[in-house]
Amino acid sequence: MALLPGTAPPTPPIPPTPRSAVTRRRVALGAVALAAAAALLPSPADADVDLDAGASLGAASGHCANLSRLRVPGAARQQADCLDELTTAGTVASGHTDPADWAGLTPKGLTVPSGVPGVQVDGYFPDTSTTNTNHGWNHDAQFVVRLPDRWNGGLVVAGTPGNREQYANDRAIADWVLARGYVYAATDKGNTGLAFHRDGTRPGDAVAEWNARLTQLTRAARTVVTQRYHRPPTRTLATGMSNGGYLVRWQLENHPELYDGGVDWEGTLWRAEGPNLFTFLPSALRHYPAHAAGGPAAERARTELHRAGFPAGSEFLWPFHHQVYWDLTQRVYREEFDPAFDGAAEAGTPYCAPGSVPGCDADYDYPARPPEVGAAVERVALTGRIGKPLITIHGTLDVLLPIGRDSDVYARMVREAGRGQLFRYYRVEDGTHTDALVDSFPDRLRPLLPCHRSAVTALEAWLGSGHRPPASRTIARPADADPATLLDDCSLRD
Repeated sequence: MALLPGTAPPTPPIPPTPRSAVTRRRVALGAVALAAAAALLPSPADADVDLDAGASLGAASGHCANLSRLRVPGAARQQADCLDELTTAGTVASGHTDPADWAGLTPKGLTVPSGVPGVQVDGYFPDTSTTNTNHGWNHDAQFVVRLPDRWNGGLVVAGTPGNREQYANDRAIADWVLARGYVYAATDKGNTGLAFHRDGTRPGDAVAEWNARLTQLTRAARTVVTQRYHRPPTRTLATGMSNGGYLVRWQLENHPELYDGGVDWEGTLWRAEGPNLFTFLPSALRHYPAHAAGGPAAERARTELHRAGFPAGSEFLWPFHHQVYWDLTQRVYREEFDPAFDGAAEAGTPYCAPGSVPGCDADYDYPARPPEVGAAVERVALTGRIGKPLITIHGTLDVLLPIGRDSDVYARMVREAGRGQLFRYYRVEDGTHTDALVDSFPDRLRPLLPCHRSAVTALEAWLGSGHRPPASRTIARPADADPATLLDDCSLRD
């Protein structure tokens, strides 16, 4: 979920760009409705494809070829730029990303690839909410599509973690897949920021829109790929972290025809009967203050936190999560699905003690809430009935989405739905929800980012040669590995 950048200041419009970074060839289709959404393209081909970064299957015939032909189906506005660099090695300087959007998601030592020229298309689909201020548009349902000159035939689509905007995955995901030759497309999910719950007319509408927006972008991006390279993508993959991982699960359950497979990075579990956020976060709010205070009640509070799902050994992460994540996440998501709980208030009372005020989220009892609350969650719930191969990774020290209340449960759901042959699940020892915390605890945590990359390459082999990934397992932290090694390597066979 990674809510921190939701409090970042509004992003300024894209500044003028140096000629060395962006050529004069620009297509700006401003504030006019474009062609209606194209019909659904055929299902992705099953043929194998060389997915090395050196592959050049697109025959784009020159730097930024076919720029003038690019029209994002269904977009209300788009702007296409020819860039000398599509990764953050260039887009930070050119203004074609927003560093505040991906702040706090990756370790500081992460290497940024470069040498990926091509086309970036920014724009938005019709929408009525206005929380996304990127480019001065003040319009939600914004997207970005990046099309490298040297294309490997594949497309990667992503939704954002937390309530971030469309550039949130740029360092964690986009840079790496672009360097491998993929087209990359991402959406802001249709609403952003800490007041995302104001979008829609009934409980659950804002989260339901996330799913619709990723489906919409996937269809549109496949059309844009065809426009630029004269053929549809040979392979379409979905990936994302946290709320973005939830989107991967939902898409493969509900629209498997659009994808060849996906990699879910600690996806959020929405399940009407639980577990879900509301079955464990209130326990953290109730019991953590007593644990932090020490004294005779501290040990009992620790036991209650463990019982709620927060794993033993994760205690060193609890102060940060109490300060930054637990209270805020509970309140804003509870407001989305159960706004009546706190009456006329909006998103409750921050850090209230149990029983101190009416509608205190530390008192929240999800099973006791009216049936319509569960019905709102059911609208966006997961089933485990995936229709294409899925790889899930999740850290054992995740204390925002505890693994025992999230991916362990989802793995069981997939097996019970009879889809286990399409699924691999890797529990990463000492991984936590936000990789940036590895910088604060390098001897106690390991980043999930290299495990995500290993999962993508394993999925490629699974889809290409039919080589099945290793069996689901817990990936042990190597006893002698230093932080630099862990940042570059994660073997799924450990």
